[in-house]
Amino acid sequence: MAVVIAKVDAHTPASRAGILPGETLCTINGHGIRDVLDYRFYMTVRKLDLVLMGLDGQARTVRVLKGEYDDLGLEFDTYLMDRQQSCKNHCIFCFVDQMPPNMRESLYFKDDDTRLSFLFGNYVTLTNLDQEDIDRIIKMRISPVNVSVHTTNPELRVKLMKNPRAAGSLAYLKQLTDGGIKINTQLVLCPGINDGPELERTLRDLGEMYPALQSIACVPVGLTAYRQGLYPLEPYTKEQAQAVIDVVDAFSQRFLQEHGVRLAYPSDEFFLKAQRPIPPPAYYGEYNQLENGVGLIALLQQEFQQALEQLPQGMDVGSRQVSIATGVAAYPLMCRLAQQAMDRCRGLTVRVFEIVNQFFGENITVAGLVTAQDLMEQLQGRELGQQLLIPAVMLRHEQDKFLDDRTIQDVEAALGVPVQTVENDGWELLDRLTGQEG
Repeated sequence: MAVVIAKVDAHTPASRAGILPGETLCTINGHGIRDVLDYRFYMTVRKLDLVLMGLDGQARTVRVLKGEYDDLGLEFDTYLMDRQQSCKNHCIFCFVDQMPPNMRESLYFKDDDTRLSFLFGNYVTLTNLDQEDIDRIIKMRISPVNVSVHTTNPELRVKLMKNPRAAGSLAYLKQLTDGGIKINTQLVLCPGINDGPELERTLRDLGEMYPALQSIACVPVGLTAYRQGLYPLEPYTKEQAQAVIDVVDAFSQRFLQEHGVRLAYPSDEFFLKAQRPIPPPAYYGEYNQLENGVGLIALLQQEFQQALEQLPQGMDVGSRQVSIATGVAAYPLMCRLAQQAMDRCRGLTVRVFEIVNQFFGENITVAGLVTAQDLMEQLQGRELGQQLLIPAVMLRHEQDKFLDDRTIQDVEAALGVPVQTVENDGWELLDRLTGQEG
């Protein structure tokens, strides 16, 4: 329970106290330090007594006085200060197991680290935690934690996740919510397995943990073309997606009447598969599950309309020609928004291109999994105008690379047009379309 200090930032409490790189941080105010959570939790007081071990093996104690929430100024070899915890499950729907071969190594790593849930919003299953970990989360008030539940039926959870610990770890949910830890949950639904009556049971069980349990996102299983040798699964049909929405809405309507919130939401993808209208923004409350694709379309439409209303009718943008490339699921929406922008702005031409996912398979329709390879192949020779706009989520996995290891510069060179990323923000989208991004 000690970590080596890699760097001491200049002009910080740690540097003023004479702490040196290479020393080992053993304790803060008597508490052992094993990772970033311990470090961040125990350093948020004004007076700190740090026990350090030097390279000579001699221990010393250093007193540091600082502002209550000021950072000490220490850096470590890794952000978490120890190894990232990997997933011990073998879920029948795991997307990583469906990745094409010969991609970069980081894309095959399955994380299941509760610290990343707190720090970055990652979803975890709780299956690699023990009671000591749960007690620490409650003690430190680590909140919110995002949990992949999938089902509250213990036997079915073991079947889904192929991990005997999947059943017992469900009890941790109740401990966390009883301890005041806020929880957001997701259910990856597979047709005929954890939907229908099983979904009704799961929603009821999770509803009993409200208000600490803040939201439930229901998302359909994603299936690539690389499922050879894996559990046989099929994508949701229109009718099956409609049935899921009906179950979730029946529960959420009752919950809304009793508690004033819906709690459970189908993802946007379910509405698209069911060929049903996206609900209005009021349906989504506080938008707790945007990262799970819940309410993204409603929010984007609302922001875009607000942005349009700020533009003068018939605004002249000169002779501006731009294009948008997006996934199959978002294509109809982008066409509507592009037309609204052209109706409002004189001189604006917007072409929207639907990119079919050949890389992962045509069952994958979300924009975030479109690769540079598909962009380049399907847009080659097309009239793209002065600029090509793409959703920023296409590069979010590695920030500057598509999933196939290509870069924006590769796409620009292949297509001969500048490429600009756009966040899921209606105001930003309109700015990019009209050339007013500043």
